[in-house]
Amino acid sequence: MPRGAYLMNLGLVPYAEAFELQRSLAGAVSQGAVPETVIFLEHPPVVTIGRRTETERELHIPEDTEVEIAETDRGGKSTFHGPGQLVCYPILDLGKHGKDVKRYVHDLEEAIIGTLAAFELEGVRYEGLTGVWMSPGGGQGPRKIASIGVHVSRWVTTHGYALNVDLDPAPFTEWITACGLEDAQFTTMARELGGPVTIDDVRLAAIAAVAEVFGLAFEELPAHEAGLWTQPIHASLAAR
Repeated sequence: MPRGAYLMNLGLVPYAEAFELQRSLAGAVSQGAVPETVIFLEHPPVVTIGRRTETERELHIPEDTEVEIAETDRGGKSTFHGPGQLVCYPILDLGKHGKDVKRYVHDLEEAIIGTLAAFELEGVRYEGLTGVWMSPGGGQGPRKIASIGVHVSRWVTTHGYALNVDLDPAPFTEWITACGLEDAQFTTMARELGGPVTIDDVRLAAIAAVAEVFGLAFEELPAHEAGLWTQPIHASLAAR
């Protein structure tokens, strides 16, 4: 039977605010103060730097580019977030999902693949490469459509995945060496479909896919109540 969980659809949120919200929720989830919670949002343009980022080699952002650079505690290397990309931050207790980080990452990939399937797009995995790709075809090679980076503390997860819906993928190659991958191609759902697709449309499919893969039954919290969870007690629990 699905377990109850909170759902937050927050729209466009600065990266630092979303990071603090995740930490606060993670502290609360770890103590059983709130149910597991899944956040969907978009970010203003930001390059995030994971724990394995080689800054000098991976970052080549042109001067005067209007983009934030944010350090983060997730695994992985550098990536780009911006409007038109659907970001999913699951705050889950892996004690209820097998206590297996590799399985968790695999399940995130499965949720992305399920989201793409709702639009008749076939996402694939490649051995040794985290994330989801579009398979070669039409004279094109493999094209990365979604990135994954996670952090797990006391078996509670933060960070998650970013699915390229409808944005210019140029920053992934022109501003950074995204995910540390040389010569990789990046794509979007709109490009693969040959026409526009909205974040709102994709979010509905993404919510359904996450619910199915992780066995969750969502109760949506109104967006204006999101600040309720950034309380000092939750932040202090997250810091322990």
